[in-house]
Amino acid sequence: MDFTHRQKEKFVTKILSLPYLSKKAIFAVDLVCVTVVFTLSYFLCYSLIVIPVHPIPFFIKLGVSLVSSGLFFILFSTYARVLRYSSFKDGPRIFFALLCANLVLLGFLLYAYKGPRFSVILVFINFVLGFSAIFFGRIMIRLFFDYVKTVYTTKNLPLLIFGTQATHISLATMIRDSEYLPYSIAGFISSNSRKTSQKIMNFPIYSKADFLTNTSFFRHIHALLVVSEELEPAEKRLLAEKCAQYKIELLAAPPLDEWKLGEKKTHTIDKLRIEDLLGRAPIQIDTKSIGHDLKDKTILITGAAGSIGREIVRQLCHFDVKMLLLCDVAETPLHELSLVLSDNFPGVKTQLLIADVRNYERMKIIFEQDHPQIVYHAAAYKHVPLMESHPSEAIMANLLGTKNVADLAVNYKSECFVMISTDKAVNPSSIMGASKRIAEIYIQYLIHSQKEKAEELSTRFITTRFGNVLGSNGSVIPRFAQQIKAGGPITVTHPDIIRYFMTISEACNLVLEASILGKGGEIFIFDMGEMVKIKDMAESMIRLSGLEPYIDIDIKYIGLRPGEKLYEELLYDKEKVLPTSHEKIKISKITGSNYEKVMPLIFQLIEAARHNDNMRVVKLMRQIAPEFISLNPTYSTLNVNGTQETDTCQTKDKESL
Repeated sequence: MDFTHRQKEKFVTKILSLPYLSKKAIFAVDLVCVTVVFTLSYFLCYSLIVIPVHPIPFFIKLGVSLVSSGLFFILFSTYARVLRYSSFKDGPRIFFALLCANLVLLGFLLYAYKGPRFSVILVFINFVLGFSAIFFGRIMIRLFFDYVKTVYTTKNLPLLIFGTQATHISLATMIRDSEYLPYSIAGFISSNSRKTSQKIMNFPIYSKADFLTNTSFFRHIHALLVVSEELEPAEKRLLAEKCAQYKIELLAAPPLDEWKLGEKKTHTIDKLRIEDLLGRAPIQIDTKSIGHDLKDKTILITGAAGSIGREIVRQLCHFDVKMLLLCDVAETPLHELSLVLSDNFPGVKTQLLIADVRNYERMKIIFEQDHPQIVYHAAAYKHVPLMESHPSEAIMANLLGTKNVADLAVNYKSECFVMISTDKAVNPSSIMGASKRIAEIYIQYLIHSQKEKAEELSTRFITTRFGNVLGSNGSVIPRFAQQIKAGGPITVTHPDIIRYFMTISEACNLVLEASILGKGGEIFIFDMGEMVKIKDMAESMIRLSGLEPYIDIDIKYIGLRPGEKLYEELLYDKEKVLPTSHEKIKISKITGSNYEKVMPLIFQLIEAARHNDNMRVVKLMRQIAPEFISLNPTYSTLNVNGTQETDTCQTKDKESL
């Protein structure tokens, strides 16, 4: 039949969309094969010795063959694999299942019937024909589907795989077998610099040196696939630059445990992310100890629908917790989070709570009803420029919200309260940073008040302080991605602005680790690695998109925004740092405040925020946290030495770079 191109596509779609046979169906088909093969073997043997076949003995022997074969099929799970994904690895299981079944059949024949030579010949023929029919039948089905996919599908994007280890071979197999990915394997790149004539899966192996120096590689290659976790950051940046130079997509392989061969689902390979180009190795934690301490606990996460809260929830779902209380004021994001959890973690018990941490009575009801043992307080306003225009709202959310939840944690004897702070709370120059710093002071006051009463800390208060989180809501990454998609330009505030960065997953890993390490009263500082220039990050993102900075996409500098510093700090000058059992987590030992003086000011600050008296709010913030020096011209008159101190601070920023 002369198919048109469209008819071919329909034919292929119908073939590839055929439903998988269930395990029961495969088991039944194998028993049918056993029946047919035994019948052929039996009649063949009887025709050779010219003896008539008697029905009753035949059906008895067939029954023994079926029962023994069925039992050993179950024992060796020969039916567990989807037929279209069969491989030679299935051979041993089928071989030993049929061998054992035929040995049982032979024993029965020798015991119940005469003629040992005839029995041996019958069983031998039955075994050979049975193995051939079942095993090679599977291979033929596999080859048929492979043929359909390779001949009629559009796997027309040549892809090189960087690496020659077992992981890379597994990825090549998955890509080859995928019905949805458009890539065809063009070869492997060995990390060895020497040339080789060897092949893997009949695909050539190229040396790394050839790939980096020989331009002929790039003429017919569409993409390069790497396993990001196996490469050093410097090597990833080199590959990114080379791929950008020749307009080749640089792809990152998903974790192998996310690929479930045989399930009908769309697998995706994404472009390498900017997170993969961080100047340090990803931070690892001991999940076993965390899981042990969180077992059977009721855990409250405020701001659960935000970037940090959402990731904390996702990671907690991997532990055997009793209940997750997901608290957020944002209705739609919280609903979306619930859908994700129901799809991916159906066995985890969760409760959705629409609640505002600024509303003490509402939060009190939550503590009364559910008595959370551990609280992760991630609810906060965090956008620096926006909070410069709304100081009162920053105090209500970041200070009052923290105060409400922390007070309730003490009143209802929660075991642990973890506050998510920020590096912007150190020598703050913004309203947001200062509001988080004052919240830190209030947490320290609660610890001080418990110690002053000579009580054991009924609630362990722990503060975690880290820098910018890549990919979080409002971070530069989504903003830059949108600007690149729109054709540019990318807007950066200052060519010398630098920040600490870590991934959302890393930040939340360390938050969970700190909640276990903390004895109470610590401020945990995370190792953020080296500071990263925002300009360099923008250039890397452009290259990862297959474009050239300043040629395809321009970068423009728009000036520092109100309250924004050129650089951030994780420690005050007076803070001492102590090590922990985790090399990436340090403890800050800060000197205590004069709480008799500070606490009345905090209550005045909250009252001023209730009345939206912004100038008084900022003035009180300066009194509570003298290290707060606003870089916003609107509030610079409230600094100790007016604008002179502001200018000094900005000069200090520039000199430190």
